[in-house]
Amino acid sequence: MQCTERTSGSSAETMSDEMSVALLPNVEAPDAPPLMAPGRPTVAILGSGDFSRSLAVRLVACGVSVVVGSRCVKRIAPGLFPDAVELKDQEGAVARADRLVFLALFPEHYPSLLGLRASLAGKVLVDVSNAVKLGRSRLSNAEQLAEMFPESVVVKGFNVISAWTLQTGAQDGNRQVLLCSDSVEGKNEVAQLARRMGFHPVDLGGLCFAQDLESVPLGLFPLWRGPVLTTFLLFLFFYGYGFIRGILLPYLANGRNAFYRLAFDLVNESLAAVALVTLALVYLPGLFAAWLQLWRGTKYQRFPCWLEGWLLRRKQLGLLSFLCAALHGVYSLCLPLRTAAQYRLINAAYTQVKAGVEEPWDELGVWHSDLYLSFGVLGLSVLSLLAVTSLPAVWNILTWREFTFVQSGLGYVALTLSVTHTLVFGWNFAFSAQAYAFYMPPSYVLAVALPCAVLVCRCFLLLPCISGRLARIRRGWESKRKCPVSQHHHVVANSTCPEV
Repeated sequence: MQCTERTSGSSAETMSDEMSVALLPNVEAPDAPPLMAPGRPTVAILGSGDFSRSLAVRLVACGVSVVVGSRCVKRIAPGLFPDAVELKDQEGAVARADRLVFLALFPEHYPSLLGLRASLAGKVLVDVSNAVKLGRSRLSNAEQLAEMFPESVVVKGFNVISAWTLQTGAQDGNRQVLLCSDSVEGKNEVAQLARRMGFHPVDLGGLCFAQDLESVPLGLFPLWRGPVLTTFLLFLFFYGYGFIRGILLPYLANGRNAFYRLAFDLVNESLAAVALVTLALVYLPGLFAAWLQLWRGTKYQRFPCWLEGWLLRRKQLGLLSFLCAALHGVYSLCLPLRTAAQYRLINAAYTQVKAGVEEPWDELGVWHSDLYLSFGVLGLSVLSLLAVTSLPAVWNILTWREFTFVQSGLGYVALTLSVTHTLVFGWNFAFSAQAYAFYMPPSYVLAVALPCAVLVCRCFLLLPCISGRLARIRRGWESKRKCPVSQHHHVVANSTCPEV
């Protein structure tokens, strides 16, 4: 369901009317009377369940008088509600309320309140219910409630706040209270109460958004499904590819048994490849968006839906890349602890003694291992910084320029270090015929292809002839085929030419 806006009258009058309405719920007109009594207001809660009890505890702690209305007051166990809470039947609770009435009931019980329609007239009904299942129905619970009680003001809110958060306080949970209603005054009253309780109200608009708001608690990591599935599929690909290339085919061709690598070595190699490819997928949609804007010559056209969804999930992809990189680091630290590594060390020492080598030293091998380990540690460190700045408590204190520098500038540094770590690890072995057993390249060769392409495309965007055009487009400039009117003319107002 979508909200439609209608415009009529002169544009000046419309802008004047719009500018007179406060943009934020906590910004009120200077001469507006207080929406809630400054002393000790009385709030009614219809329902005696867990949410009702938690809400009553929180309101009492904030200095609000609470009246709980139940269909059967006698069934409420003693001590269930604080002593300061007054217990009455539903009609008595509504009569005691100043303005706000919380409906802590399931939506199927709303028709039982129709007998209180006259008592609820002029009250602000706060609907805290949620949808039963995902999917759009004809009307939301709040809209159905508004139809049942046309003389009351219905505000959708507090449905994304759990009973645990209400009891423990706003500091231990989500501080945002999402609100929507067709009444600005009603939203302001509920928003004022939410601020008094220590929460941060967020105005989502009219009651037509109630259906989306009711579906919020039902979502199970909606922005994580695609990134998690992508990461899992990448892991399956590299794990399966490594199994076929390094274990199954050598066993079938030469009878060499290396199935012990399934539990550790192959997992470690796959995690490294997945971390690198996933990190490249974080910055690939930004390149697509930039080249698309260059090709279109304007920024005023929407991106395709798949690209918009990809751009919205870059944070999740980056965190999953960090997880795989961290696991790869832990697995690498455990390599010397394995029994297979100990046997290899003993065999190497025996071979050297048998060959009569007194002081083995491989200068090239030492440089090789130290360089790729150093690049790997640096890449993981920068990636850790990116993961920390993704936390809301950190990026909230950063300016937009600082956040962009960390996520974009340092992000490409992390990608460059990770690619260098992989290239140095491959060393000159990637150009050896032995590396392509069964005509299949090593896993790290496949993993490094996409990140290298991303870095090359990024370098092209840094060229002055391209970066300058892209910067102008993002500042509003359009190509002539999109905007044939000259965009560089100068208008001089209120000026006259002097007579000679």
